[in-house]
Amino acid sequence: MTSTVQTASAPFVEKAPLELYVAPEKPSLIGLSRGELSDALGDAGVPPAQRKMRVQQLWHWIYYRGSTSFDDMTTMGKDLRAALAERFTLARPEVVAEQVSVDGTRKWLLRLEGDSDTKLPHDVECVYIPDTERGTLCVSSQVGCTLTCTFCHTGTQRLVRNLTAGEIAGQVLAARDRLGDWPGGTRPTDGVIPSGERCVTNIVMMGMGEPLYNFDAVRDAILIMSDGEGIGISKRRITLSTSGVVPNIERAGAEIGCMLAISLHAVRDELRNELVPLNRKYPIAQLMEACRNYPGASNARRITFEYVMLKDVNDSIADAKALVQLLKGIPAKINLIPFNPWPGTKYECSDWDQIEKFSQVVFDAGYASPVRTPRGRDIFAACGQLKSATEKMSARERMALRAMAMTDE
Repeated sequence: MTSTVQTASAPFVEKAPLELYVAPEKPSLIGLSRGELSDALGDAGVPPAQRKMRVQQLWHWIYYRGSTSFDDMTTMGKDLRAALAERFTLARPEVVAEQVSVDGTRKWLLRLEGDSDTKLPHDVECVYIPDTERGTLCVSSQVGCTLTCTFCHTGTQRLVRNLTAGEIAGQVLAARDRLGDWPGGTRPTDGVIPSGERCVTNIVMMGMGEPLYNFDAVRDAILIMSDGEGIGISKRRITLSTSGVVPNIERAGAEIGCMLAISLHAVRDELRNELVPLNRKYPIAQLMEACRNYPGASNARRITFEYVMLKDVNDSIADAKALVQLLKGIPAKINLIPFNPWPGTKYECSDWDQIEKFSQVVFDAGYASPVRTPRGRDIFAACGQLKSATEKMSARERMALRAMAMTDE
């Protein structure tokens, strides 16, 4: 792993991936663009004149109906189905563990293709947060994380590798499989499920990893998620959260066009350098300029600024007033996040009285959304708590996390 020790010549060094993705001998069609699906059909012997129609059929079966077997694709002949099954799969990440919180939040441990030499798998976590009228899926973009945000449990991990577009979009398919969220599917009865037609209505790229350090795969996966002839989740219901990879923010607006969230957490460079070390490379002034220039930002498409509440660190009324001043001129809303503790952290969550006072300042300025009670703490699925089984917790860590969750209830 690349050292994260800071030096005068290298004020911030991102972690380097320890491994690269190695495709299996029989690759999955999940995550391929329409053009790539056309090429795959060519490999299966489909003549050029038929490929556009066959691509539409595949897209419908994979992303609208959620098919897991080519045998289900009855609009295509048996010979073609057999040819596809001989060369490809419809595999998505494998759910190897599921936890259901008392508040209905579900966390899945997903297994991916691992190291080609050791044959060890790679794991990520994906979280489903249901409300009465919507269901939000929190999706990961990396095994581990490029960054080292000091308040985030995921940031303590190594960066193993980037996920592929298929592994990112595949998390949505795996979640919908578990929730029976396909035409004719059976929904689970153990927990909260939205009352509408769909279980998964919103996507947030806020799981493990920094999405803008895996730009191409994240872009391709989001374009699949938002395609109206398949999964069909509007880009206004898809939010990409970044710690501030400034060069890729404008590119995300131009090439992806989804909603943007900024993991901010401090209003002064000195403090943000500590909380979000990426700030040493792209300081606050550069980040704010990138937000002002974000394509499509408007009062109807506001940028969300995430601000974790850390006791006696960033939660003063002076900080609240400075935050309001910092965001002037940017179509913005502020999401105040009570800190979710984890073993070994030096931070504590701000007192609720202080959170309410802070919230009132930003609310009066027209920026704040209501502070929400953290979801999924009892299964360690809350913001900043994700950590895959690739780096397993000790029994002492698990007991400490459980004790923290019980204390906070």
